[in-house]
Amino acid sequence: MHSLLKKDKLVLIGAGGHARSVIDSIDRNGYEEIVLLDKAFEPGFTIDGIPVIGDDDKLKDLFEKGFNKAFISVGSIGAKKIRKDIYERVKEIGYTFPQVIDSSAVISHNTVRLAEGIFIGKGAIINVGADIGECAIINSGAIIDHDCTIGAFVHIAPGVCISGGVKVGDCTHIGTGSSIIQNIKIGCNSVIGAGSMVNIDVDDGVTAFGVPCKVQEV
Repeated sequence: MHSLLKKDKLVLIGAGGHARSVIDSIDRNGYEEIVLLDKAFEPGFTIDGIPVIGDDDKLKDLFEKGFNKAFISVGSIGAKKIRKDIYERVKEIGYTFPQVIDSSAVISHNTVRLAEGIFIGKGAIINVGADIGECAIINSGAIIDHDCTIGAFVHIAPGVCISGGVKVGDCTHIGTGSSIIQNIKIGCNSVIGAGSMVNIDVDDGVTAFGVPCKVQEV
């Protein structure tokens, strides 16, 4: 008789709205135990059956108790740097980051690179040759077409359509329902407003929106 394989234990960091999407897409059968950390909620509060047990100060203690996987379940608006800082801190402790990919997502089997810690939501499509960076969020119904490069900590919001050959730099947010035409380059730490049509390259650290998209003047 074969002994049962030991399952991983998972810490979810962040218990806000995005966490519910993450929890809904996790294969819970793959984990022995899942807990949430968020200072905004009292210990004992549960979200879809997952308990909040404290804040980030518990990360080292949990690691010593056998929790070996961590996932950043904080969304990106107003928190781009926060997500990157969490990743670096948690990585230093020794955690590894699983991918959370909803069972309804469609991902090409050809030359796609999916980095650690990514979230791919319901009905998302990732086409051939795409490269998705660490802890990126590809949210519900988003389309990443062929040969796109999506940087680390990027959030592609629900319903975004990105045509072939687009490059999106680290820590950028692409707002809900936006469209980006082929071969566009969008820099790091930028925000594209919801419903935009992006037909121009966008530099680092700017906010742009509209149809067609225009950079907001500071």
